[in-house]
Amino acid sequence: MDALTTWFHDLLASNVIFTPQTLGYYWDGLVTTTQLVFLSLVIGLVLAVPLAIGRSSSRRWISLPIYVFTYVFRGTPLLIQLYIIYYGVVFFDGIQETFLWPMLREAFYPALIAFTLNTAAYTTEIFRGAIKATARGEIEAARAYGMSDALMMRRIILPSAFRRALPAYGNEVIFMLHASAIASVVTLMDLTGAARFVYARFYAPFEAFLFVAAIYLCLTFAILYFFRWLEKRLLAHLRPQS
Repeated sequence: MDALTTWFHDLLASNVIFTPQTLGYYWDGLVTTTQLVFLSLVIGLVLAVPLAIGRSSSRRWISLPIYVFTYVFRGTPLLIQLYIIYYGVVFFDGIQETFLWPMLREAFYPALIAFTLNTAAYTTEIFRGAIKATARGEIEAARAYGMSDALMMRRIILPSAFRRALPAYGNEVIFMLHASAIASVVTLMDLTGAARFVYARFYAPFEAFLFVAAIYLCLTFAILYFFRWLEKRLLAHLRPQS
């Protein structure tokens, strides 16, 4: 391991820009980006499932507020939402005296809230469309077996809808990864923030941003490969038989 470290330092010794210190900035930015995207997707998915069920309801007093929520967050830019949450939270009276202030004054948590609400709105509509596309025969068969609405939703509709929504949700995950590049505008040192720091220090825009673009490209291919593998496993019954 020591020999590998020595070789790596010797390799970078003649390089002015990509030194161990600047690569450390990129690594910290990669960790921050991964944490932000992963947590927002997980929390957004947890919120989107009950919201999609409510959005599919025939009761307007349930579906209408959810429709307004998804319409607002899908109809406005994510950057504007991030600005409103990051800069607007200080205007709530008494917020600085609450237990939430130590978290909200850090840039990571307002960004996490904005990303979570945005992806929850998009994922809600993805799942709502998948729920609405459930075959009527599946629903009638479940009712013929005497299943209640809740049991039918849990055992028949949601598993079937999740499989149908998988390709669209994979695109949403990639969209959130790419959209995370705007997190640096609120002083968050993510991948793009690290590239900006390297550019400001060495005045090398091509090297700094092409390197971070390559990192985003690798992450995108990893996500694509994962969802392709997941689709093959969950949608194996739809493949034509040889």
